[in-house]
Amino acid sequence: MVVGCLALNASYEPLTMVPMRRALRLVIDGKAEIVEADQDRVVRSERMTMPRPAVIRLTKFIHVPRRFRRQVTNTFLFARDHYRCQYCGRHMTELKPREALTRDHLIPLSRGGTNEWTNVVAACSPCNTRKGNRLPDEIGMHPLTHPVEPHFVHLSWAVRRLTPTQARYIRTFYGSEVLHHIEQMERRAPSVRVESR
Repeated sequence: MVVGCLALNASYEPLTMVPMRRALRLVIDGKAEIVEADQDRVVRSERMTMPRPAVIRLTKFIHVPRRFRRQVTNTFLFARDHYRCQYCGRHMTELKPREALTRDHLIPLSRGGTNEWTNVVAACSPCNTRKGNRLPDEIGMHPLTHPVEPHFVHLSWAVRRLTPTQARYIRTFYGSEVLHHIEQMERRAPSVRVESR
């Protein structure tokens, strides 16, 4: 059964997952067309019956500014860092009950640091507290991996669950390597709730 629906731009570029109700509304309003459907399920209303969409395509192209694709959020930051503290190496599932995965700024904001991908890493709360507002060299705490800005496709799909049909569109538009990276992130994603601070 398809839970969400993959929305493609008019150019067939995968945009995002949308709730089923939103997908149906777009199709009914003529703003999208069904490209792939869940053949085992149909949606019925008083006046119509249609296949349950798995993939829809917008009828008009929408421009998505790059700046919206590059924002740092804890959800995507933790996915980029594989839900692992970049100082002690513990996975978030290994943290104690009162500990959480947090965002750490290599150059603290109080010392002129920025909230950019190259300046932030996932850190468990004890490591983040221990580092405080010091630089990595000052305290001898260096991240396990060098922080880089991930490709926006990895960000967009890092926390999504794709069906095989939906995954085919990601592979077609962005290539097998990107799909493989996303599938690796999906396998590493914990089922527990991520806390942010």
